[in-house]
Amino acid sequence: MKVANWFTPMIALARIAWLRTILYLFVILDMHAFVRDTRDKGEHPGLYQPLLLARLLDLPKPSVANTTVLYVVLIVACLIGATNYFPRVAGWIVAPAFTWWVLIGMSDGKVDHDHLALVIALWVLPTVKAGSRGIASYGDQTRSDAAGWAIRCIQISVIATYFLSAVAKLRSAGWALSWPGSAVLTWAIVRRPHPVGEWLLHYPWVLHVMQWVGIIGEFCSPVILWLKGRWQLSGALFFIGFHAANTAILLIHFLPTVVCWLAFAPLERVVPWYRSRRAARSDGAAHSDSDAREAEDQAEHGRQAEQQAGA
Repeated sequence: MKVANWFTPMIALARIAWLRTILYLFVILDMHAFVRDTRDKGEHPGLYQPLLLARLLDLPKPSVANTTVLYVVLIVACLIGATNYFPRVAGWIVAPAFTWWVLIGMSDGKVDHDHLALVIALWVLPTVKAGSRGIASYGDQTRSDAAGWAIRCIQISVIATYFLSAVAKLRSAGWALSWPGSAVLTWAIVRRPHPVGEWLLHYPWVLHVMQWVGIIGEFCSPVILWLKGRWQLSGALFFIGFHAANTAILLIHFLPTVVCWLAFAPLERVVPWYRSRRAARSDGAAHSDSDAREAEDQAEHGRQAEQQAGA
C-alpha cells in the first residue's frame, strides 16, 4: 500500500495545468531550436535510417507532405493545449505527434537523452482529467492521485536521465570506473572550444574533480525522489547548476530535461501566493484610506473648534 501511495501522491490539479502550458509551449520552441531538422529529413528521405521504435511501429518514411502536416498539427495542438482548453484531446494529439517528430529528427544515429523526460511528460499529461467544465485552472487546489501519478512519472523520467547516463558511462568503459579519471572533459573542450573551457584546460585537476562530482551526482540522483522540501530543492539546484556549468564550459544545454524539473516544484502555490499578496496590498490600501479619512476628520474638527473659539 505504501508503494502504491508513493507512486500516486495526492497533488493539486493546478500543477498539471501549469505544466501543460509550459511544456506545450516548450515543444514549439524545441521544434524550432533543438530538433529542428525533421522537415529537412522529409526533403531527403534517402538519408533516413529509422530508429528501433520507428521500425517496431512501422512508421512511414518522412516526406515533404507528412512532415509538413506533422509540423502544422503539432503547432496547432500545442497552442490549444497550452491554453488548458480541451487538454486531453490536445494532449493525445501532441504526444504521438511529437514522438514521431523526435524519431525522425534523431534518425541520424544521435539520440539525445535529454528528451526522455519531455516525451514521457507529454504522454502522461493527457491522462489527467481537467476541471468540471473541461478547463484546467492554474489555481485549482483539488488534489488528485491521477495528477500525482503523472507528476511521479515525469519525476522518475527526469532522474532516470541522469542515472542511466552514469550506467552508460560505466558500460562504455567496459564496466570499469575509468570515466571520471579520464581526459574526457579535456577532449570535449578541445572539440568544442569555448573561452571558459579553454581557461580550465590550464587546471586539469579541476576537470577531474568535475568529472567525479558529475558521475557521483548521477549515481546518487534517485535519492532526490525521496527527499522533501528544501533538501529536494537543493538536489534540483545541484543538477541545474550542473547544466549551467556544462553550458558555460561546452555550450551544451539540457533544456528539455531542465524544464521538466518543474514537476518537482510546487507550482500550485503560485496563484494562492499571488492572491494573498494582492489581498494584503488591498488591505493595506484600505487601511491607508481609512487613516487618511480619519486624519481629515480630525483636521476638520480642529478647524471647527478654532472657528467656535474665535466666535
